[in-house]
Amino acid sequence: MLDETLLDAPDDLALADRRGLLRAAAEAGARVRTAARHATEAGIAGLRPEGRPRAVLVAGPGAAAVAVADLVGALAGAAAPVVRLGPTGVAPAGGALRWALPGWAGPVDLLLLPTTDGSEPGLALLAEQAYRRGITVVAVAPRAAPLAETVSGSVGLFVPMAVAPHESPDEHTEGIAAGPGALWALFTPLLALLDRVGLLTAPPETLEKVADRLDRTAERCGPAVATYSNPAKTLAAELAESLPVIWTEGPAAGPAGRRFAAVLAELAGLPALAAELPEALPAHGVLLAGGFAAGADPDDFFRDRVEEPQALRARVVLLRDRPADGLTAAHAARELALGHDTPISELEPEEGEDLERLAELLAVTDFAAVYLALATRGRPAS
Repeated sequence: MLDETLLDAPDDLALADRRGLLRAAAEAGARVRTAARHATEAGIAGLRPEGRPRAVLVAGPGAAAVAVADLVGALAGAAAPVVRLGPTGVAPAGGALRWALPGWAGPVDLLLLPTTDGSEPGLALLAEQAYRRGITVVAVAPRAAPLAETVSGSVGLFVPMAVAPHESPDEHTEGIAAGPGALWALFTPLLALLDRVGLLTAPPETLEKVADRLDRTAERCGPAVATYSNPAKTLAAELAESLPVIWTEGPAAGPAGRRFAAVLAELAGLPALAAELPEALPAHGVLLAGGFAAGADPDDFFRDRVEEPQALRARVVLLRDRPADGLTAAHAARELALGHDTPISELEPEEGEDLERLAELLAVTDFAAVYLALATRGRPAS
């Protein structure tokens, strides 16, 4: 159960936030600026590429690396295929994971290695394999990580991961890896790189606009802002004890919705489904009419509210960006949801460049997931 009184008690939220998740979300804008500076210091701004890569390969552990691959793919569009290399291994620990290059990968391709750890032997082996094939390698990891020694000089380019002043670059704690700041620490240098090779548009002035948008969103979603005027707290309260069905529309909304589903599971322990409109409607339509529908159990009215846990009921979360060609399936989505008595939460960013709108959607949903994690009874805070 969600303790809604905790949402409007900033001091109590701070005590519950043992992993510093709220602080990481609030510092996302500062993290972008630091990461952009690290990218410049690493020499990305001075690169003189000889054309675009044929394909971009992305390998790394954890939800942050998965999100980076998804975001890069969405932003690159048709400029080049983006392929995430999934790990294999007997356990999720970094020491047990291994990655392999596809047989077709060669000198005209680019390999990206985003990781909040950097001690994974599998990534070092992958970088060495890429070097033997003539593939350019770019890694983003903590400054003192072993991967920094592997990816340097003729092997590739290493960019130190941006850390906040209160974080130790030599300590890769669970909080740092799972926190919202990790995504921007890994993603920002790669944006600068892909801008230089012509796969997307992310010049320094755009990255500064992204940082400003993240700062403004943090002001709107911070713990001191009451729930009634705080979009992240409102969304968290609406999603409590529900099954979030996340429907997205527009270029920025798709990866933001998939990222939201991932952090809801990782941080708040809440299962969620994500799909893009209009395909989401036939994919999830039966779900809204089945056991997760709002009125699925007529005996629920007589349930003992204290002794019996409430069954999950679907709630649609509609994340919208500017739809392609002005066509929208939002009206059909609302009709389907309301036709099955399913409540809807809607989130749409303010106007701006593609990356600005994407940043706002990511920030609001990250804050919402953190509030759910902190205010849900029985959910451990550390």
